[in-house]
Amino acid sequence: MRDSKLESRLPPLTRLADILGLERSMVALLAMVVLVGLGERLAERFLPIYLLALGAAIQLPGLLNAMDNLLSALYSFPGGYLSDRIGTKRALLVFNLIALLGYAIVIAFPSWWAVFLGSIFFLSWSAISLPASMSLVDKSLPRNRRTMGVSMHSLARRAPMALGPIVGGVLIDRFGTIDGIRLAFALAMLLGLVSIAVQQILIEEEPAAHGQRAEANPLRVLRDMSSSLRSLLVADILVRFAEQIPYAYVVIWCLQNVGVGGLQFGLLTTIEMVTAALIYLPVAYLADRSRKKPFVVVTFGFFTLFPLLLLLSDSFALLAVAFVVRGLKEFGEPTRKALIMDLAPDGEKAAMFGAYYLVRDIVVAAAALSSGFLWRISPEANLLTAAACGLAGTLFFARRGRDL
Repeated sequence: MRDSKLESRLPPLTRLADILGLERSMVALLAMVVLVGLGERLAERFLPIYLLALGAAIQLPGLLNAMDNLLSALYSFPGGYLSDRIGTKRALLVFNLIALLGYAIVIAFPSWWAVFLGSIFFLSWSAISLPASMSLVDKSLPRNRRTMGVSMHSLARRAPMALGPIVGGVLIDRFGTIDGIRLAFALAMLLGLVSIAVQQILIEEEPAAHGQRAEANPLRVLRDMSSSLRSLLVADILVRFAEQIPYAYVVIWCLQNVGVGGLQFGLLTTIEMVTAALIYLPVAYLADRSRKKPFVVVTFGFFTLFPLLLLLSDSFALLAVAFVVRGLKEFGEPTRKALIMDLAPDGEKAAMFGAYYLVRDIVVAAAALSSGFLWRISPEANLLTAAACGLAGTLFFARRGRDL
């Protein structure tokens, strides 16, 4: 950690880079997130129409989405284990090569079955690489810069989300659905190769990371989870219920119950994304200089408020307020990830991060199956149940949560 007087004498750009946690390995990580994430997003949003263009049954796009959610949960722990076992730098290389294999399958075989086979390798790149990415942040930055590092990672992930579908849409409009999607995957391969070159040149791997002992059994890793991290996990699961129970029905509520149009709903999504982007760095700056728990509690509160505000919204203006709150749920999300790494034991931080997400996402995915049943009872039942789960998780963490 730099002395504050020395820090004040640094050149402005150097000082800004230090505040933002832009160490050499972090720059490589952010470049990788943008490059591979852009390739991932070029075609992902258009896969349903690609499947239908290839003659797939109408049920298959839904099946692909369900498979993606399941793989995202199941890949988290193997991604963390491999990072602890062979080191972050080598693990990220493996993950990128896995994604490239998936792209190659879809490019080589223009068939719906190739999409399903290839998606096993490319759709869950974000999930399998996240534990390694968080481990790299933990290794590269001192404790008082880690939340900023995680925030920069989260911010970098949003650029491909915005740009990727635009480029993919242009390719489809210019070359047609099938050829356009295949060209998007070819571009994704090129971006993946550039990403590999960047990460292998710039990322600095600790020699001790290679070949260290790593636990392959997630149940044994979970046994090493501290009581503080268990409390965070329980609260996080309850709060994710608040997010996922109404998740698929938000657009239905806005368009059918409130009566806004498709363009207006798109504007609401933009409001959410802009709000999230604006708060990442200021909150990270403050969180790195104080305790993390209060920021996580406030975040859980925003998760809880959104379904209530949605229920009370009967106009576009009120929906805009609700979606600002939905964007504010990112208030302490990077802080929560940084807290997981703080509370994870040394030597298995990536594996513990992966085990945490494995348990959380499987439980939340199973519980989210109740969302349709609750919506059939009434939209009010769905939204109020979600808010009740969020309130329970927020109060639990406020009472039982711990910080370093």
